[in-house]
Amino acid sequence: MTSYDWLWQKMTRLLKDQNPFVGLLRMKLEALREGEAELSMPVIPEIHTNLFGAAHGGALASLADTVMGVACATKGSRVVTIDMNINYIQSAPAGEAVKACGRVIHHGKTTAVVEAEILDGDGQLLAKARGTFFVVGPLEQDDHGV
Repeated sequence: MTSYDWLWQKMTRLLKDQNPFVGLLRMKLEALREGEAELSMPVIPEIHTNLFGAAHGGALASLADTVMGVACATKGSRVVTIDMNINYIQSAPAGEAVKACGRVIHHGKTTAVVEAEILDGDGQLLAKARGTFFVVGPLEQDDHGV
């Protein structure tokens, strides 16, 4: 088992089974690397859209927040969000999936700063986010909470 196999299994379980909101939004883990994570999310009209038929900003912000937290997990940290901002660049129409890429840019003992980009299926930038996270403790292989 490689160092990320257990983390992949843990994150998949936590995102799918132990986080009802993430499950509702149908986020899916796509990739893990040290300091980086990728998630995808379909833009389903009955779940994710606003009154204009595009992905709701709150759904995209939730995706960005989640991918940034998972990126922190690759550095061995359990975190909670202190602050986050997001810039919406372009709308994401219903019926396609979006991808979020999170990257840790600072990982300290008590805080982490992380960036996320949300892209459409063609790789076009839809939103850019940055968050500050408080490190609540280490993420252990046998740890059941994140």
